[in-house]
Amino acid sequence: MKTTRPTESRERVFLVGVGQKRPSHVTGVEAGEAERASLAELAELARSAGAHVAGSIFQMRDKVDPATVIGRGKIEEVKIEAQLHKAPLIIFDRNLTPTQLRNLESGTDCRVIDRTQLILDIFARHARSREGQLQVELAQLNYMLPRLAGSAKELSRQAGGIGTRGPGEQKIETDRRRIRDRVSKVTKAIESIRKQRSLRRQTRQAVPLGAVALVGYTNAGKSTLFNALSRAGVLVSSKMFATLDPTVRAVRLPSNRRVLLSDTVGFIRDLPPGLIAAFRATLEEVTESALILLVTDISNPHHAEQDAEVEKILKGLGVGDRPRLHVLNKIDQLTPEQAACLTGNHNSVLVSAMTGEGLEELLGRIDAAMPVDPILHLRFELPLKDGRAIALVHALGRVLHSDVRDSVMVMEAELPTSVARRLSISPEPVLA
Repeated sequence: MKTTRPTESRERVFLVGVGQKRPSHVTGVEAGEAERASLAELAELARSAGAHVAGSIFQMRDKVDPATVIGRGKIEEVKIEAQLHKAPLIIFDRNLTPTQLRNLESGTDCRVIDRTQLILDIFARHARSREGQLQVELAQLNYMLPRLAGSAKELSRQAGGIGTRGPGEQKIETDRRRIRDRVSKVTKAIESIRKQRSLRRQTRQAVPLGAVALVGYTNAGKSTLFNALSRAGVLVSSKMFATLDPTVRAVRLPSNRRVLLSDTVGFIRDLPPGLIAAFRATLEEVTESALILLVTDISNPHHAEQDAEVEKILKGLGVGDRPRLHVLNKIDQLTPEQAACLTGNHNSVLVSAMTGEGLEELLGRIDAAMPVDPILHLRFELPLKDGRAIALVHALGRVLHSDVRDSVMVMEAELPTSVARRLSISPEPVLA
């Protein structure tokens, strides 16, 4: 008799969003619309963490309550709604202070986490490399440390109460010391990996290949585009933060020169500074790049706000003025009329990583925009006996014309500057 395995039950969660009753600074956008979009994004984050979103509630307030965020009266409503939806976990779409966290848990009789804690959980699920796991652990430890103060009851060796406060405080200090020690060890381990990555990068830079970094909002299609350009086979998923560990692959451009393309972690609005600091080794691929491809999900109605968040993080990394191309992805999900309205911007390229539309144009635009190792249009001669040099020209350049004269080969080709220098040829520039 065939038995069926029961499906894994997903944790039921209830979401809470808060907006402020202030006029929007964006024309045509109502107050609270950005916060509502953020709450919808939180639902996607929760599903990416493996949760079942049982329900949600959104509140507009004149100002955020410093003690409970939503106010004492609203806490009771959230408590009742969470019970009706049978959701033991409540997720707030904002970063909560330790005091707010403690007050909300006591008021709702439910476990409460904030947006940062949810993102950390997703990162912990998706980190595969040793480096990624260490970076997630460091971010979790730094998040946990200031929140121990409100956890004396859970961390005490005794139940708590009169006469037991001392041991409770002592246990907290022990946990703080353990966390600080672990933070120190993890930081040293990450620094060691960072040095190894730097050595590998120096080895790559010995061969003059320019670096191109894919950046963008999470779920913008960066990994799909990366696979389409490099055939790397990186995990592609509709879940947010499906790709955490950086991947670097060589890609050949139309001029026949090669560049190093790197896929990085996706950005998101209100990304905690602690996460950016923890993932600085990963984001070094962005800071070391000669060209940045800013990938946008053009089919998303909130793509302008998402791009603004990405720009904010890029400026924080010190690469706000780095040369870049704006890649408008997922044009296959637009109508012909919508796609027609996007043409005309000289710094943007319309592509569909899923169907392959526009990829050849994108490679050509990368070729033209790369500031590293510029292409020279040259006419030169090489001895026929120097087969290695002739093969190198064919491998790393684009031969336009060749002719054999006596014992030399006269060639007209487009060559990277580094290759011309490496061959020690006496080039004769071809005038336009």
